[in-house]
Amino acid sequence: MQNVRTLAARTLAPLLRHQGSLKTLMIDALKECPERDQGLLQALCYGVMRYHPQLSRISRKLLKKPFEPRDYDLLALIWVGIYQLDHLRIPEHAAIAETVGGTDTLAKPWAKGLLNAILRRYQRENELIKAELADDLSYRYNHPEWFIKKIQHSWPDQWEDVLAQNNRTAPMTLRTNPRLTSRDDYLTMLNDDGLHARACLYSEQGIELEHPCAVDDLPGFRDGEVSVQDEAAQLSAALLDLQSGQRLLDACAAPGGKLCHALELQPDLNATAIELEQSRTPRIYDNLARLELKAEVIVGDAAIQNWWDGEQFDRILVDAPCSATGVIRRNPDIKYLRKSDDIINISNLQLNILSNCWQMLKPGGRLVYATCSIFPQENERLVARFLKQVDDAIHQPIAADWGEERPLGRQLLPQADSHDGFYYAVLVKADLK
Repeated sequence: MQNVRTLAARTLAPLLRHQGSLKTLMIDALKECPERDQGLLQALCYGVMRYHPQLSRISRKLLKKPFEPRDYDLLALIWVGIYQLDHLRIPEHAAIAETVGGTDTLAKPWAKGLLNAILRRYQRENELIKAELADDLSYRYNHPEWFIKKIQHSWPDQWEDVLAQNNRTAPMTLRTNPRLTSRDDYLTMLNDDGLHARACLYSEQGIELEHPCAVDDLPGFRDGEVSVQDEAAQLSAALLDLQSGQRLLDACAAPGGKLCHALELQPDLNATAIELEQSRTPRIYDNLARLELKAEVIVGDAAIQNWWDGEQFDRILVDAPCSATGVIRRNPDIKYLRKSDDIINISNLQLNILSNCWQMLKPGGRLVYATCSIFPQENERLVARFLKQVDDAIHQPIAADWGEERPLGRQLLPQADSHDGFYYAVLVKADLK
């Protein structure tokens, strides 16, 4: 029988070698896992990555020398064991025994004594080890040190709260489809089904569940009455100021949530979605089909024009690839995978995409630039770089009661029991003729 701790270690090991992402690796892992153990598997994998900065510091105290990459499954298994002892209500003897037993199913029985000794020692000495790590910045805030320093610099008044929110789990947020139901009516349906929820503060279609559930448990989900989407992401549709019959381009569109929201509000848009990766387009098609919406989906690079037919768009949404540092609580492996040097390369790519898409916008048209990043280098500073390069772009301040007004655009930071971190800027194209 599959040992769920072993399966967690096998799932995490490629990630520790920077192969894949937790979200993609979990898809195959859940297929291997008995249904009764899937909740525990997800708790172990997401929990280990959420707390990996602390777990890695602890394991360094317990190991005489680091593991080679070929044995990262054992390192992951150690982290699984420590995570259980610190964060789950599993009896300690059972957590240790099951974790140590995982060495057999990993076909590394030689490590059984090592793992048993490490976990038993941590069981005895955890308070002492934690005291020794108290002054370690990465351990204290459970983030990589480079990330902490960058957040301190970018958000000197909010940095501790940002880090605290990143260590939490995110709420499950829904978007009601105004073509099929009202938010008030859907809230009533949820409560009648015993799914307690409340209206979001800023999105007119947003609902936040008190407790997450499977999408199939949501009334009307298969019929298109509701979708899962964070409140911050839902704000893009209103910022586009959509009008009937307009040509809309959604650049970097997968999985299609913002595109579908726009079409729910204006079903007769002439919409085009661009996605670089062929493997991600099925999610767009699935969402369009479930919601009975239509858009042209093109596999192409938003940074070049070889897919464009030359007809300019009235509205463009550039939801740019980014560090995803505003959604760490949903994707905790970002703490491990993202590096400081990545931000420069990402911001250069963002500028290329924005500059390319700008040429496709009609004079008088509107472009909404968005990221799920909380680093100004990818956001307001990126927009400032762009504005220095073009003569026909007008920054339009966003009058809103959400987020924080910045010199350019507005920034949302992750909030407890509320929205993720997100950035928006609105640019209008002047007619210079």
